[in-house]
Amino acid sequence: MNKHVKNLAPETTDLSRRSFLVGTAATGLVLGYAGSGIDQALAAPAPANFEPSVWYAIAPDGLVTVTCGKADMGQHVASTMAQIVAEELGANWKDMRVQLASNDPKFNDPVLGAQITGGSWSTMMNFDAMSRAGAAGRIALTEAAAASMGVPASELVVRDSKISHPKSKKSMSFAEVVKSGKATKTFTADDLKAIKLKSPDQYTMIGVSVPQLDIPLKVNGTAKYGIDVMLPGMVHGALVTPPVRYGATVKSVDDSAAKKVPGFIKAVTLDDKTTTTTGWVVAVANTHANAKKAAAALKIDYDGGPNAKLSSESLLTEAKRLQGLSDSGQFFVKDGDPNAAFGTAAKVLEAEYTTNINIHAPMEPMNATAEFKGDILHIYSGNQFATRSGAIAAGAAGIDPKFVVMHQMWLGGGFGRRLDADMMVPAVQAAKAVGKPVKVIYTRENDMTMDFSRPLTYQKVKAGVDGDGKLVALSHDVVSAWPTQRWGIPDFLSPSVDKKGPLDAFTVNGSDFFYTVPNHYVRAIKNEMAHNATPSGQLRSVAPGWTFWAVESMVDEIAHATGKDPALLRVELLDGKGKNDGGAQRLRNTLLAAMGLAGYGTKKLPKGEGMGVACVSSQERATASWTACVAHVAVAPSGEVTVKKLTVATDVGTQVNPDGIRAQVEGAALWGMSLALFEKATLKDGGIEQTNFDSYTPLRMSQLPEVAVNVIANGEKATGVGEPAVTVVAPAIGNAVFNAVGARVRGLPITAEAVKAAMKA
Repeated sequence: MNKHVKNLAPETTDLSRRSFLVGTAATGLVLGYAGSGIDQALAAPAPANFEPSVWYAIAPDGLVTVTCGKADMGQHVASTMAQIVAEELGANWKDMRVQLASNDPKFNDPVLGAQITGGSWSTMMNFDAMSRAGAAGRIALTEAAAASMGVPASELVVRDSKISHPKSKKSMSFAEVVKSGKATKTFTADDLKAIKLKSPDQYTMIGVSVPQLDIPLKVNGTAKYGIDVMLPGMVHGALVTPPVRYGATVKSVDDSAAKKVPGFIKAVTLDDKTTTTTGWVVAVANTHANAKKAAAALKIDYDGGPNAKLSSESLLTEAKRLQGLSDSGQFFVKDGDPNAAFGTAAKVLEAEYTTNINIHAPMEPMNATAEFKGDILHIYSGNQFATRSGAIAAGAAGIDPKFVVMHQMWLGGGFGRRLDADMMVPAVQAAKAVGKPVKVIYTRENDMTMDFSRPLTYQKVKAGVDGDGKLVALSHDVVSAWPTQRWGIPDFLSPSVDKKGPLDAFTVNGSDFFYTVPNHYVRAIKNEMAHNATPSGQLRSVAPGWTFWAVESMVDEIAHATGKDPALLRVELLDGKGKNDGGAQRLRNTLLAAMGLAGYGTKKLPKGEGMGVACVSSQERATASWTACVAHVAVAPSGEVTVKKLTVATDVGTQVNPDGIRAQVEGAALWGMSLALFEKATLKDGGIEQTNFDSYTPLRMSQLPEVAVNVIANGEKATGVGEPAVTVVAPAIGNAVFNAVGARVRGLPITAEAVKAAMKA
C-alpha cells in the first residue's frame, strides 16, 4: 500500500490537504483559489447562519445545508455526507439540503485530505470527520439552548431538529436557537477528537433508507451539470482531434472553409504545456452547432508522432517481452521463495491472463466552460480531482494556480474519467485566444477516442501445490501502463519492496490478497510503450478489475487440478493466519453468505449451465470491502454466454443508506458483467478504433440478468461500495463458464469465439 493511500485509510486521520500539497508542490499540482466570483449556488452562507463546521451551516429557518467536498456523479455521495452529519447533529431529514464545494481554501480540510473522489474512499474517509462535525453542532446548539432555557445541558435531548428538556417540557427548535445568536461555541481539532460519538445501537439515521436529497434537484433542473452552463457572452468550441491517441502534432491548419461557416470566430491550435493533450485544434464559433460545422470544415495536416504505427498487438507483444525479462519491474509483494518452492512442488500450473483497453464513456460527455475575469480564471466543470484539475487549468492558461476558481458541477457519470482534466485545456486556451467565455463539449467520438482508458494488461501467474494439493507458492507478474504515475504526484506511488524505486500500486492492488500462501511474489512491470501510446486513467474498479481476474481464475484452476471444490478451496485458503488475520475471516464469511444465497452446490443444473465463485478484497487491501459473487451462466453450443443470475454479498461494515448501497452494488455488478462479456477497445495505427456505441458495446438492458445482493452490515467501520462488486464478477463468470462446459477462457472480454475455441482445446 503506498503512503498516500495508507494515510487515506479510515483508521488514520493524519493526512491533511496541507501535507498532500507539500508532496505535489514540486510538480506544480496545487489547488488555487482567487477571491469572489463563485455563483450563488456555491456562495458562502449568510452571516446569520450558524456554522459549526466548514462542511455545513444551519440557517435561521432551521434548514441545514451540507457542503460536499466529493464529486457527486449519481452515487448520491452528497446525500451520504448529509446523512452522516444528520445522525450526530440530531436533525430532521426534511431539514437537510446539499451543495457542492468549490476550491475555496476553507475546504482544505486537515483531516479529509485532497478533493479527490475515487477508490471507493469517500464514505470510509469522511465518516468519522463528518460524524464529529455533526456532533459538534449538536453540542453547540445544546449548550446554547440550555443557556436560553435555564436548564442543565446534560438534561437535554436532541431529536428531529428540536432540543427538548423532558423534566420541564421546555423545547427549542434549531431555528430558534440559531435566531437567538447564542450558538457560538467553536471546536479545536483536539476538541473534535475528544467527542464521544454514538455507538451503532444508538443510530436513528444511519442505516435508514432516507430519500436521496439530490434527486429533487435533478428532477426539477436546479442541479446544474457542466453541460448546462451558460454564461453571458459565451461562445462555443468544438474539438478536432488527431487520428493518433497521443503524440501527434499539428503541422498546419487550413481554415478557409471554416471561415464560410456563419458565426465562426477562430481555430485555436492547443499549445498544452501540461502535456495532457497533443495535436488538438478547437474551432470557436457563436453556437455549438456552428462550432461543430466549423470543426468539420477545418483541414489539418498532422505529424502522427512516435506512436502512429502502434496497435493493441504491439502493446501485448511488448508486454510479453517485458515479462520475460528477469530484471524488469519492481516487487509489490515478496514473501518467501516461490522459485525454490516450485522446484519441490508436486504440481506446477502456469497461465497467462489478459484484458483489453476499456473506455469510460459516461453519458454526459466531457465538457468545460472557461472564463477570464481580469486575472482570474473561472472553470465550470464536473471533476473528480479538484486538487489536480485546478493545476491543469492553471498550467493550460500559464497562470499561478491561486488565480483559478473552480466551480464544481454535478457529474453525469464519472467512473474515474473525470479524475482527468483534459476537457479544461481546450476551453481555457480557446477562452484566452478569443477573449470570451468558451464552452467546449466533446462529441461522443472525441470522448471515446481520447479517453484516458483502462489499460491493456498482460499477467502471468505460476502456482505450485504440494502432494496434499496445498497451495505452497505463487508468482504473479502484472504488465500494464501505469495510470497513476502519469499524474506526476509522488505521494500516489509506493516504494517497492525490493527497493528498486517507486511503483504504481494502482496497477497491482488486489494481487496482495488474503489467501495464505507461504511463498508469494508479485512483480509490477511498466509497459512504457502502452504508457505512451494509450495514456491510461482509472476506470471504475482500477487494478482489482484485472488482478482479481487473474488471481480468482488461477485459484479455480488450482482447485480443478487438485480435485477440490473451488469454493471450499477458497475457504481453506482464507484461514486468517499471520498478516491475513481479520480480513480473511470477513472475506470467508462473505463468500459463505453468497454461496448460501445462491444455493451453490445444492442444485443440479441443466447441461450447459454452471455456477462459478470468486471473492475479493477490493478496493485496496487496507481499505477493503469484502465481496463475493456466485455467477450462474448458460453456455450455448456456439459459445455464447448468457448470465442467468449474479449473487453478490458484500461486507460494508456500517451502511449509511441501505437502498443507496444496494443500488451501487447492483450497478457495480452489472458494470463488471459488461467488462467481462461485452466491452473491448482496440488500438490500430496509434488510434482507438471504436468511436461510438455501435462499435463499443456495453451491456444492454435486454441482457440484464437477475441480481441478488446481500449487504452485510456488522457495525465495523464503514467501507466503500462503488467499485468492489465490479472486480468480482468477471472471474465468477469465467469460472462458471468452465463449470458449465469445461472451457477455460483467460482473456477479457469472454467472447463466444473464445469460449468455442476453448471448448475445442
